[in-house]
Amino acid sequence: MSETHVPETLAEIRDAFLDTPESDRLLLLLEFADELPAVSEEVANHPEMCERVAECQSPVYIYVEIVDGRVVMHATAPPEAPTTRGFASILVQGITGLTPDEVLAIPEDYPQAIGLTKAVSPLRIGGMTGMLMRAKKQVRQKR
Repeated sequence: MSETHVPETLAEIRDAFLDTPESDRLLLLLEFADELPAVSEEVANHPEMCERVAECQSPVYIYVEIVDGRVVMHATAPPEAPTTRGFASILVQGITGLTPDEVLAIPEDYPQAIGLTKAVSPLRIGGMTGMLMRAKKQVRQKR
């Protein structure tokens, strides 16, 4: 993964996982799940704005907008899917506030770089990758 393209917040999140003993990383992911921000009232009232992330087994929906030159990512994931919620939360917290170019420069292998490949299934990592790819696609469409 190219270090030069990982935005600061995502780099800090990655480092927090890598600095956590492997046996405790899933607990850190669950903490992120509890921190998934609620979507804006506009997105909540217009769920058709959101795109389903097909790579996720759980019903995960994202919506990305650009406000004053900065990306705002919204995501929903069910409480009964805590690992998926954790991945969504990482991306929402790490992407929101970035410029479109910064989002597009995020390495596609970021989900594999945060040290969870032994703690969660490849299918779950694929779900996070799907979220990232859809966020980037929406940014490209809206900039």
